[in-house]
Amino acid sequence: MQTHSSKEAARSQSAPITQINALLVCGMIAGPFYIVVGLIQALTRPGFDLLRHDLSLLANGDLGWIQITNLVLSGLLVLAFALGMRQVLRSSRGGTWGPLLVGVYGLGLIGAGFFTADPAFGFPPGTPADAHAISWHGLLHIITAAIGFLALIVACMVMARRFASQRLLGWAIYSVGSGLLFFAAFVGVATGSGQSWSVIGFWIGVIVIWTWIALLAVWLRKEANA
Repeated sequence: MQTHSSKEAARSQSAPITQINALLVCGMIAGPFYIVVGLIQALTRPGFDLLRHDLSLLANGDLGWIQITNLVLSGLLVLAFALGMRQVLRSSRGGTWGPLLVGVYGLGLIGAGFFTADPAFGFPPGTPADAHAISWHGLLHIITAAIGFLALIVACMVMARRFASQRLLGWAIYSVGSGLLFFAAFVGVATGSGQSWSVIGFWIGVIVIWTWIALLAVWLRKEANA
């Protein structure tokens, strides 16, 4: 664990504390922003079923630009958080790979916004319930999202290793658990073919992993201001 003097030395080499705090706040609000905007759409868009459709499908239709914007802005918030994370953790365990992997997740969200998912499972209205065609942008959506998800899962493990080295076992276990649960949720939705259990499981995974990011941002902000 760093001493007070070493923390001061690291801080002198990093950005001003007000800038770091602002970047970390981006990590606190990214998840709530993404989930709230997504839920409002899910509850108001005709034909959308929370038990059958994942949020990516909201990028289709006349109002699809809302979900596209949601993905891109959330990705930018995560990228900003990754920069703040790097400033706090620089020159320490996890200080390179942790922020880098979180940043890849942010890029994955942006990519998933630019490359929209294909209509499926009857959404938007008029789409055949058994539609399974994959376009080039639908394929890129899957690839960018998968890369981002896997990067974030590995980031959980990197941070768990850091916390374990600091004997913060609660945080270490929480990080491993969040990563594993999100991995299981991702595998479930990728193989569940729109089944309710897989969609609900993915919702749980999404909420858990966004909560981990927000709480990590809170912890890092305390570290930065210690």
